[in-house]
Amino acid sequence: MAEESFQERTEEATPRRLEEARKKGQVAKSRELPSVAVLMAGLMTLFWGSDFFYRHFQGLFEFYLSNLRFSLSVDNMPTLFWLMLTQYLWFLGPFLFILFAVAFFANYLQIGLFFSTEALAPKFSKLNPFEGIKRLFSLSSWVELLKAILKVVIVGWVAFSIIAKELPRITPLLDQSPGQILLYTGNISFDIFWKSCLVMMFLAAMDYLFQRWEWQRSLKMTKQEVKEEYKQTEGDPQVKARIRSIQREMARRRMMQAVPEADVVITNPTHLAVALKYETGKMPAPMVVAKGAGVIAEKIKELASKHSVPVIENKPVAQALYKLVEVGQSIPESLYHAVAEILAYVYRLKNKRP
Repeated sequence: MAEESFQERTEEATPRRLEEARKKGQVAKSRELPSVAVLMAGLMTLFWGSDFFYRHFQGLFEFYLSNLRFSLSVDNMPTLFWLMLTQYLWFLGPFLFILFAVAFFANYLQIGLFFSTEALAPKFSKLNPFEGIKRLFSLSSWVELLKAILKVVIVGWVAFSIIAKELPRITPLLDQSPGQILLYTGNISFDIFWKSCLVMMFLAAMDYLFQRWEWQRSLKMTKQEVKEEYKQTEGDPQVKARIRSIQREMARRRMMQAVPEADVVITNPTHLAVALKYETGKMPAPMVVAKGAGVIAEKIKELASKHSVPVIENKPVAQALYKLVEVGQSIPESLYHAVAEILAYVYRLKNKRP
């Protein structure tokens, strides 16, 4: 572990590391994107539905002002409360639903369908003052400060430039009706908010790219961590090599046990040895029960001689059988004729009917 602490995090996060981080609530997410999206959705909804909201607000004011003669009491308070609540929800409900849908969709585009309770769990490390100071002067904190300053500057600059351009038209408003003044103020406000949102949308996109870069950087791993994770998921390479070695040894032993039951051993003559067995009526074709090269070939020939299994030298057939046929498989049709001649010769030696 001491060695890991001095290693640089140069390796990209593995799929397992990314999945574990996601379970802990560590995802690449910008808070600016949903905020700007909700602001723009609310602005557009109010702009296109301004007539709808105006008529309903006017109707509510006329209703309540015309009923001021009724005195409030304990008996009629609940009825009045529910009446006001239903009337306000009737025209504010669609507006709130649109804002909720836009906020949900903006978050979904960033992280998909995701919910984690681990991020809500209390962590005592957050109470550490040294960790708090470290976070205060971290790169993320400086970026957040820069975003706050930029938002103030952007909104102030857009508002100042628009109002400065509209100054000659503001003074004549004193001679206009309240309705005309309200309409003009609404248009100017919409212009300020809309242009500010466009610039802030660009700022939000830059923030998302930064948050993604910061997220990927925080999940980078050292070479040792990658090795340890590979051991946990795929197994220790040394252990796997040992298992494969044991499996090969067991297969070799089973193969050697089948040599005494073979009908013939075909050799190269020195480098290769292939043991064949054929049972009439039980096998469609002769089967390779053992094969080997080098030391294993010598061992096969020793066992064959010990158990009186004929050893026939045939270099082309031995090489073809060694390359084309695995242990436990029947020989291919292309070798039927050559192997049949060898078996016929062996059967004649044994006085056995072919």
